This record gives sequence, structure tokens and C-alpha cells, in this order.
Amino acid sequence: MMVIGLTGGIGSGKSTVAGMFNELGVPVYDSDQRAKYLMNNSELIFEQLVELLGEEAYVDGRLNRSFIASKVFKDKELLQKLNGIVHPVVRQDFVDWTKEQDSPYVIQETALLFENRAQELYDKVILVTAPKEVRIARVLHRDESTREQVEARMSNQLDDETKLKLTNIVIENIDLDRTKEKVLKVHASILADC
Repeated sequence: MMVIGLTGGIGSGKSTVAGMFNELGVPVYDSDQRAKYLMNNSELIFEQLVELLGEEAYVDGRLNRSFIASKVFKDKELLQKLNGIVHPVVRQDFVDWTKEQDSPYVIQETALLFENRAQELYDKVILVTAPKEVRIARVLHRDESTREQVEARMSNQLDDETKLKLTNIVIENIDLDRTKEKVLKVHASILADC
């Protein structure tokens, strides 16, 4: 079974592209959703986050997302420590999930693939791109974020120019019909390689 990494900067539309692959019958592991689940349900993560950020990291046993965001998005070192707690647990969860799949290939959708130097873990990496202003507009439309908050989150991610040098496949996601066409071509190409 081939293991494909799917990544892209905030607002690039990687979840939209992941959904297109999923509609083609490809099992897709959503790292962000699983991380949220595991941060609320893994005892190991609970203990380590409380140790790192204090009791306020959880309220009534549930992750205090706004508190954690206020701490880590302005402190890159703290963000790295948080990722160092969460990412290994998510990685093991993905490996376990992969063993349950019956498909020529699976996709792991993950925002910080290159930032975590994880590209070596995949047979191929798909990068979803879109112009910066398009990405910002998308995030402002879907979240209640300010432009400043979106740009701060972008600054914690590598720029597309750097990612392009490290990736195998690029899907530009501006026009949905063109994106769907590209996904179909990529799907056929990966199946041919399996």
C-alpha cells in the first residue's frame, strides 16, 4: 500500500482536495481532526500538556483551545514543544489506522508535513497551493479570525517556494473544476504506480 502525504498552507484548500480524493474511494486520514480528538482523549497528551502549559490547558476535562492558542501562536518554541507532544501520538494513530485500510493507497492530510520534516515518511507528497491573498480571503470567510491572526498563523508555516522544492506533486487550487481535473489525473497516476 502506498502512503501519500497531502499538505498545503492555511487556506490553500487541502481539505477540499482531500475530500475529492475521498470521493474517489481513497481512504483519507485527517491529521487535524484526529489531533483534536486525541488531545481530548489521550491520557498521555493530557498529562504532558498540563505539565507544559498548566492546569488551564483543560477546562472540565476538555481541551481549552483558546487558552492554548493564545500561548503557542506567539511563541514558536512553545509551539514546537506542543507539536513534540501531539505529533508522535498522531503519527502512531495514523500507522494503526493505515493497517486497517484495504486500498492501493491512503492519504494523510497534514498541515505541517514539511515543517516537521516528515516528507521521508511518505512514498509521495502532494502540495496544494493557492495565491496568498486567495488563502487569506478563504480563512477570513470561514473563521472569525482577523487578517493579522491569519498572517501570524501563516508565518508559522514554510512558504510555498520552499515546499515546492520538497514535493512530488502540486495541485493548484483556485478554480474547483480545474482542481477536480487535476485530482483525477493525480489519482490515475498514483494508481498506475501502485
